[in-house]
Amino acid sequence: MEEWNQTTTGFFLLGILPPTKTGLLFFLLVVLIFLITLLGNSTMILLIWMNDHLHTPMYILLSQLSLMDLMNICSTVPKMAANFLSGSKSISLVGCGFQSFCFFLTAGGEGMLLVSMAIDRYVAICRPLHYPILMNKRMCLLMISGSWVSSSINSMVHTVYVLCMPYCKSRIINHFFCDISAILPLACMDTWAYECIVLFNTNLFLLVPFLGIMASYGRVLYAVHHTHSSQGRKKAFTTCSTHLTVVSFYYAPFVYTYLRPPSLHSPEEDKNLAVFYTILTPMLNPIIYSLRNQEVLGALQRVFGRLLSQKE
Repeated sequence: MEEWNQTTTGFFLLGILPPTKTGLLFFLLVVLIFLITLLGNSTMILLIWMNDHLHTPMYILLSQLSLMDLMNICSTVPKMAANFLSGSKSISLVGCGFQSFCFFLTAGGEGMLLVSMAIDRYVAICRPLHYPILMNKRMCLLMISGSWVSSSINSMVHTVYVLCMPYCKSRIINHFFCDISAILPLACMDTWAYECIVLFNTNLFLLVPFLGIMASYGRVLYAVHHTHSSQGRKKAFTTCSTHLTVVSFYYAPFVYTYLRPPSLHSPEEDKNLAVFYTILTPMLNPIIYSLRNQEVLGALQRVFGRLLSQKE
């Protein structure tokens, strides 16, 4: 089982849940997080779709973020749960390719969406008179399509390349999904050039958007501090802190994992960090955005109010 020949068409995922009582406890916790994520993100998407006054660039971008979060967690947790319950650790080549594609798609796409949301807040707060012109429906659609198309092309190229690499070593992946950082050590070829490409992509889809987000919110806070009332400063600070909380949970483990030299990587550490951006962040996004957003809470109350009135 340790060594697979070249004709093998699948991999083994070691996973992150040990087959013990402690592992079962963590499994139940992961399932609970998965259900909360499904409920939270689905509710966010439906809420934005059902309420006309939420049909603004900010909330439309937020609905796309929720959609990517659903894709992210649905591509990893069900397979991890199935393997834990069955005792099997195998994953087919197609299944591994699907996980890899979804991972690259959501990683790059969410980075683009987050920077788009930061730009939207910058224009809304710093250029309010120009907001209807600069952030119209056409611009919103361009941002959304740009995020999906660019990340889809990027993920397709990486997925095809990774799955076509020759694997003459063990096909045991020390991870709970087909992460590129865990697959590359299994290849029986020099992957230095490809690792440089991954580093470039990390900078392009993660580090550059992160710097753009920080610059946008820094400019927003500076402008608000000098031009707005205390109430306006409080509202802007709440908005910025909400976004920066999401950004921190999403980017910090990502950047730490993929911007380190390969020699400093630890499989166990990489798995633990991956829990943040594949399981925890998709759950936290709708919670953070809804609990700290009066418009979303108001829309949710109106929907529940209509449902209760219909029952009566």
